[in-house]
Amino acid sequence: MIAIVNYGVGNLFSLASSFAAIGQHVKITSDSNDLRHSERIILPGVGAFEDAARKLFSSGLAEPLIDEAHHGKPLLGICLGMQLLFTKSYEFGEHDGLNLIPGDVRPIRDVIPADFKIPQIGWNSLHITNSSGLFANSHEGDYVYFVHSYSAFCDSGYITATTDYGAELTAAVQFGNVYGAQFHPEKSGNAGLNMLRAFCEV
Repeated sequence: MIAIVNYGVGNLFSLASSFAAIGQHVKITSDSNDLRHSERIILPGVGAFEDAARKLFSSGLAEPLIDEAHHGKPLLGICLGMQLLFTKSYEFGEHDGLNLIPGDVRPIRDVIPADFKIPQIGWNSLHITNSSGLFANSHEGDYVYFVHSYSAFCDSGYITATTDYGAELTAAVQFGNVYGAQFHPEKSGNAGLNMLRAFCEV
């Protein structure tokens, strides 16, 4: 069973529908026991980092999520869920994340050209920079769907894919059994479904 963490922030229905489309059983849950008994965990997220982090920590789900990741269970953070995997975010202040991947989250405005729109919304191609189980069924240049104003900044060894939006932005990361996708696989057609299939096999 794949547990999709329900902490009040996330695109839960689309994710569940995408896993159903590839024949995978998922459970949308806010029960820490489900996280412990699952085979894999998905951490979704949309909105602002501070609000999402507060809800995740106050829900009582952060600690079991961290424990399961430390014990080697595959964990995939998607969009804001990926950003929560990092040490901290500087979105409207300074806020602690789960610290499962060393690094921080900062505005893309700091690095992209002034005439590029914020947020980055729409389809963009991936440049795969490091081998990752998440991309076992993927191809260089696959197009995926982004909606974000902030990006992860970390050691290049953790970055498995980037995307060009006037600057090279972090699109996907991996640190051991912890994976992250800044884009939305569940909104990225066959390319996204291929990544979800690959995650089910790591």
